[in-house]
Amino acid sequence: MNLLPAAALAVAAKAAPVGQHAPAAPGLFGAVMALLMVLALIVGLGWLLKRMPGSGFRPADGLKVVASLNVGAKERVVVVDVNGQQLLLGVTAGGISTLHQLPEPLPQAPPPSLPNLKHLPNFAQLLQQKLRKDA
Repeated sequence: MNLLPAAALAVAAKAAPVGQHAPAAPGLFGAVMALLMVLALIVGLGWLLKRMPGSGFRPADGLKVVASLNVGAKERVVVVDVNGQQLLLGVTAGGISTLHQLPEPLPQAPPPSLPNLKHLPNFAQLLQQKLRKDA
């Protein structure tokens, strides 16, 4: 009976400390490298999807949506340019139908531009005017 506690102490002395065989926590360099690899994978897959035939990312040649207007929850009217000819289409949940063939193209809308910050009204003056009207 005296041998049992001595055998247990011998086994405990030979055993490695807790956590010695666990892998070390990755450092900051490893975390940054893993993040860069994930980002490179995302960019690479995006590049591959663009070049695959049949992907929906490339616009069709000679086909362009000129204007679109929602007229209901799932209905809209769309002007589509097909090789220089513009068509007015009705788009619904049930299908697409040609409403009209435009004899001349719609005028081009000016591209959106950023507001000129030099011509904005003074905020302090606007606030004073608003406070005077409320008082």
